[in-house]
Amino acid sequence: MELFAVCAPGLEPYLERELRALNVAAVRAGPGGVAFSGGLPDLYRANLYLRTASRVLVRLGRFHASEFWQLHKRAARLPWENYLRPGQPVTLRATSRKSKLYHSGGVAERVAKAIGERLGQPIDLQPPAPEGNTDDSPAMPIAQLIVIRLDHDDCTVSLDSSGELLHRRGYRLATAKAPLRETLAAGVLLASGWTPGQPLLDPFCGSGTLLIEAAWLALGIAPGLRRDFAFRRWPDYDAATFESLRRLGQGSAPTRLPISGSDRDAGAIQAARANAERAGVAWLEFVQRAISALEPSADSGWIVTNPPYGVRISQNRNLRDLYAAFGNVLRDRFCGWQVAFLCPDAALARHTGLALAQSPPSFVNGGLPVKLWQGRVSAI
Repeated sequence: MELFAVCAPGLEPYLERELRALNVAAVRAGPGGVAFSGGLPDLYRANLYLRTASRVLVRLGRFHASEFWQLHKRAARLPWENYLRPGQPVTLRATSRKSKLYHSGGVAERVAKAIGERLGQPIDLQPPAPEGNTDDSPAMPIAQLIVIRLDHDDCTVSLDSSGELLHRRGYRLATAKAPLRETLAAGVLLASGWTPGQPLLDPFCGSGTLLIEAAWLALGIAPGLRRDFAFRRWPDYDAATFESLRRLGQGSAPTRLPISGSDRDAGAIQAARANAERAGVAWLEFVQRAISALEPSADSGWIVTNPPYGVRISQNRNLRDLYAAFGNVLRDRFCGWQVAFLCPDAALARHTGLALAQSPPSFVNGGLPVKLWQGRVSAI
């Protein structure tokens, strides 16, 4: 099968690294994700184990279509019966770029008709489900998503194998302000250079997402372990293979690791503890305290965090003072530690007074372009 793992902007190199670690074939990174190939076990592993992917698509077919009759005829030749059951709810998402078939509604209509003809009965067409950035409500059952993309009259038809977006790990029901999406938190950890076993501190921990992702990474817990997937409703679903892969993703026995977080907001700490308990890592230490009370737990380690941006929560004239205080505390008490923090504003990042790398990696957090500023803390 030809497969494509979708990710948020900036996460492509880390997703590519993850896929190479899974030893799948023909890994090729590009804008918006990474293409690879494999069989059903590879598809299952990608959904279960990838920490930075948003979803995994199966490339069902590619063909030229400059007329609606061509689209209908060629879509009807695709092996829909391998992935859909008659009467199964289906959602079609169509986009068109510089194509003669520019009406996305008409494209979706023709493909829906073609699927019905192939399966022998009309499909149950459902509207697309919303995909908000910070919607952490319990996952609801959704229809099988089919993605149709027309570009210069070349049509690509893909099926979503994931169902709910892969950042929905199943543990985050309680949130603080401006939560960090789980996939981005995992990407930040991979980009920071932190490795399991090294002390890790998040002094702006919010609802604890970054530290829970770190604990799962350290313990080898698969991020998809506690959730469902769309491919489990496909006719060729291999339950035995999937269950064996899921057992392998249970990770090592829970143990206390040098991972901790703090936040000045009591509600955030309460949310973080609740999320950690649901994630099976209730041993994570979360303490309510201001930056001024921050103390190191070891001679060296990593500070990886997502501090307030101002534009992200509210405009705050004291924001520069917060960053300056953050930098002062690190230079005073955390000399020799590594630091990595997200921030959209270079001037604000430099307000920490820390020696930071000149070319930080770029990401998108809640629709806002941000950079991961990194450096080694030196004494004042």
